[in-house]
Amino acid sequence: MIKEFELLAKGEQELLLKAPAIVSILAASASGTINDWEKADAIKLARLKTFSAHPLLIPYYKEVEKVFEQNFEALIKRYSPFDDSRRMQLRKEVDKIDSILAKVDHEFAVTLHSSLSSYADHVKKAYKGLIVNFIFPYPIAGLTE
Repeated sequence: MIKEFELLAKGEQELLLKAPAIVSILAASASGTINDWEKADAIKLARLKTFSAHPLLIPYYKEVEKVFEQNFEALIKRYSPFDDSRRMQLRKEVDKIDSILAKVDHEFAVTLHSSLSSYADHVKKAYKGLIVNFIFPYPIAGLTE
């Protein structure tokens, strides 16, 4: 068990372990769909987090890695099609995650929140497509932001 999860209810622990999958799906589904390469990339990125995360989060991401693919697939089934209503439901899940983080050690909460935010930014950038990244390597208002 993750030390910071000791005082949380089982459902709260499970939601925090789903957080990277929720964030990934929310970021990747902006186009309305998530295709196979986006799924593969999300799974690969989740595995990398286990090795590249802040040392405080390594135990967390090791647990996430065990359930990420299963959570990712289940959440895709639950929330697709990714219309505005379903994406709003995903955002409500993120709000729940934020309220749970308020219950854990402050340093852990801040570090995890920062990690999930950077993860979401990476996912958003990755899913904008290779064309934008190679043809327009510099930010262009409305296109690359």
